[in-house]
Amino acid sequence: MVSNGIGIGESDFKSLRLKNYYYIDKTMYIKDIIDNSSKVVLVTRPRRFGKTLNMSMLKYYFDCRQKDNRELFNGLKILEQEEKYTSKLGAYPVIYMTLKDVTETTYEKMLLDMKTAVLGVYRECRYLLKSDKIYDDEKQLIEDILWCREDEVSLKNAIKELTRMLYEHYEKPVILLLDEYDVPLQNAYVEGFYDEAVKFFKTFYGVTFKDNPYLEKTVITGVSRVAKESIFSGANNFDVYTVLDNEFADDFGITEEEMEKVIEDFEVQDDKEEIKRWYDGYKIGNVEGIYNPWSIINYLNKKELMPYWVNTSSNDLIKLILKNSETVKEKIERLLKGEAIEVKIDLETVIVGIENNEDNIWGLMLGTGYLKVEETVDVSEGIYKVKLPNYEIKLLFSQIIDDWFRNKVIGNDLKSILKDLVTLNLSEYEKKFRILVKEMFSYMDVGENTAENFYHAFVLGMLVGLKDSYYVNSNRESGIGRYDIMLEPKDKNGNSFIMEFKVMEDMEEKTIDETIENAKKQIEEKGYEQNLRERGFTNITKMVYAFKGKEVKMEVY
Repeated sequence: MVSNGIGIGESDFKSLRLKNYYYIDKTMYIKDIIDNSSKVVLVTRPRRFGKTLNMSMLKYYFDCRQKDNRELFNGLKILEQEEKYTSKLGAYPVIYMTLKDVTETTYEKMLLDMKTAVLGVYRECRYLLKSDKIYDDEKQLIEDILWCREDEVSLKNAIKELTRMLYEHYEKPVILLLDEYDVPLQNAYVEGFYDEAVKFFKTFYGVTFKDNPYLEKTVITGVSRVAKESIFSGANNFDVYTVLDNEFADDFGITEEEMEKVIEDFEVQDDKEEIKRWYDGYKIGNVEGIYNPWSIINYLNKKELMPYWVNTSSNDLIKLILKNSETVKEKIERLLKGEAIEVKIDLETVIVGIENNEDNIWGLMLGTGYLKVEETVDVSEGIYKVKLPNYEIKLLFSQIIDDWFRNKVIGNDLKSILKDLVTLNLSEYEKKFRILVKEMFSYMDVGENTAENFYHAFVLGMLVGLKDSYYVNSNRESGIGRYDIMLEPKDKNGNSFIMEFKVMEDMEEKTIDETIENAKKQIEEKGYEQNLRERGFTNITKMVYAFKGKEVKMEVY
């Protein structure tokens, strides 16, 4: 492998190439954009799938302001194409704008974020202040924006005005690249000012795209396809390409063929099957076996199989939907069991009221990368079978559902359960715990091979609520073994607890009572209480939790 390794988080194409970081050649995306006849192209893909890097690549390829950019593309596929494509290198003025940071909590602050985003674009064009082709009043607009003096009306018109000035200066049409277009709208919905945001962006996009004679082409990227009538109603010759479409299908993510080369280049053949289980499984159009690029580059950097596709803020809308959607509960349970479910998919997301519209819920989850299409049932009706794409998404999904469960099912009852435990009101504790387990396991799938760890983790998570008055220890040595959980009171006069978890083994134990006896025997033979007694604790309660599927039995002694 001839490169300087992995550029973690490097989304600027020029920087990546000049630093000689490892690069999977996606330059045929340039050809696909040139071949596409639409004036406005919107491509939606899951987050961290290479959208920003690809947009940066388009910028450096088309931009006429940087004459030395050919070297960035040396050795890449696009320069092997015919003159129709290579002649576009450095052929247009380019505006590149990202809205990824427009994530404030109020409409007024959102406008400030938009001013900052527009300011970044105008700073790159401040040379227009010296142009003899730009009128003085136009230069005044540039000055106002550079000093953040523009009002809301000027802000809405700022990009349209810049396309005109660039056209006048270069006497060439402009290519506009707009990245993460939907971030402000999703954020506005979560924060509660969606109507104001939609009103702003409907004008902003309408003015910028509709009948704009100064534009050669506009390329827009985002995670979701926001309903056209909500913000793009003024745009004509506008086409959208989602994860269901074949166009641009292999331009994002890592294909099976590309992954084979990555595995060879980084000499990770021993992990090949596990890499596939964790990060493969996406399908875009008819292209199957697409890997999550963000997860792959992080894995290659750390050589550890773990979930990397984590960005809490990006999950906010999904969490909001699941928190308020009772109707999806049963289907989520089936997804977590690895099943494919048949649903209606509407990728034209209408965010308002999305939590009450199942079609939109599944469409958003498919578009954002939480689901993959397993089978097309009826394309005319939008009916598909979908499932979770891989193990990484199952873990992330489980965490979101777990958070949902803890907020929705446990609620304020958690304090009551923990109070019953520490005050030794154990019959009431067991009654409430049984209800809790029954509710929890209706949401989550518990595999036979992981059941004991699952129950252990569940109880451990519940006991975090005691952190102010107890030290919660797990899997530490005491006596001649390792206990599952030990609760040590910060007040030595308080009640301490030893907890052991056992899942009934059908081959060795005939009843759940036999499982309990075996667990008690383990506590005594291993001397789990020795550590507590040596440090002066005398009020020790031993608890055994025995599980058989969703059935739980507890014994205290």
